[in-house]
Amino acid sequence: LVFFCILNFMGGDFSMTKNKSPYDIDGVPALREALPLGLQHILAMFVANITPIMIVGGALNLPAEEISILIQASMLVAGLNTFIQTYRFGPVGARLPIVVGSNFTFVPLAITIGNNYGYEAVLGAALVGGIFEACLGFFIQKVRRFFPSVVTGVIVLSIGLSLLPVGIASLAGGFGATDFGSFENLAIGCFVLIVIILFKQFAKGIWSTGAIFIGTMIGFILTLVMGKVDLSTVAQAGYLNLPMPFRYGFIFKSDAILAMMLLFVVSAVETLGDMSSVTMGGADRELTDKELSGGIVADGIGASLASIFGILPTTSFSQNTGIITMTKVMSRYVVGLGAVILMIGAFFPKVGALLTVIPPSVIGGSLVMIFAMISISGINLLTKEKLTGRNAVIVAVSLGLGYGLGSVPDALAHFPESLKLLFGGSGIVISGGIAIILNIVLPHDEKIFE
Repeated sequence: LVFFCILNFMGGDFSMTKNKSPYDIDGVPALREALPLGLQHILAMFVANITPIMIVGGALNLPAEEISILIQASMLVAGLNTFIQTYRFGPVGARLPIVVGSNFTFVPLAITIGNNYGYEAVLGAALVGGIFEACLGFFIQKVRRFFPSVVTGVIVLSIGLSLLPVGIASLAGGFGATDFGSFENLAIGCFVLIVIILFKQFAKGIWSTGAIFIGTMIGFILTLVMGKVDLSTVAQAGYLNLPMPFRYGFIFKSDAILAMMLLFVVSAVETLGDMSSVTMGGADRELTDKELSGGIVADGIGASLASIFGILPTTSFSQNTGIITMTKVMSRYVVGLGAVILMIGAFFPKVGALLTVIPPSVIGGSLVMIFAMISISGINLLTKEKLTGRNAVIVAVSLGLGYGLGSVPDALAHFPESLKLLFGGSGIVISGGIAIILNIVLPHDEKIFE
């Protein structure tokens, strides 16, 4: 009841006409449909949301009980920031079904800063960096012309391609698993993928749009019967937890802040790509200026809010944009409901523990398709115009260098550490940066390239 009152207060459109689908951006599906649709968003992002703080906390030797508290804070902040992005508060938020969670991009830098100056310096740099990105969002409309479909298409396609190995790793059992790549893990992941395909292609209504949730639940039941699910962590989890802000202080170091600000530019580029994927994949249109600006502002403010609660910066989650591309469910209500589930789980550790015991191979079966659908959104953006001449050069060079260097990070082995953090890894920054530069400098006369 409180949730519906909040939506009414923020101007949500609950009036459904005969010509309006409940899956449109302002549509409101029945709760029996919205609940599994919202849950499948949470299932796709949950482990990725809590993993960064587990990695950084372990690397910085934070006590186990502290990491447990910060995991709950990660759930709360992810839910809050998802709600802000989805429903917009003033100029803050894209008013799009954007799911937000902890950002892996910041993990290596956070460990470096934490080892040199302490965890409080990580939070101080993230606080300033988030404010910097929010300010960038207010001016991004002025440079919108530098992001035509050929540029945003390269960014979205780079995101999808860079995530595919993550999906395959999950399908094989998850990084670090003792049985990684076993026939059993691969069979489970492929089984889940087949179930999702069957429901998506041959079922109707909620059985089709909720295919990811259904496939994941069937896979979970299968692994439970096979004895591959350990429920002891659920039994050991507490019943109530109250995440509190300002649990840690802030230390401000200029070099840490500068490095963090550079990575927030990366975060802005990735968020731009995710928002473009949502509008193109779910509604077959490009971003509006208002959506672009509000989304980047919210990304920055949300990251600063995360630092106040003692966790790593947050950003939009690409796997969830893939769900929207696949299901065509653009309803903000669905994602808002998922955000509420996350926030509720933050106060009840057993809820979070239950989601963490789902085997990676089960989640991986859906992630492979989800990430591939992001790539499809990028291709759709790229092919809005004829992919020849100038556009072909932009795509070829940016993807060739970006995806290539992202696949072979050792090619940057002799670069300074700060540049390796910025340009290495996924290659999204290199692809996007080269596409932007070539779009500016290459002439529009197609004859030059014939």
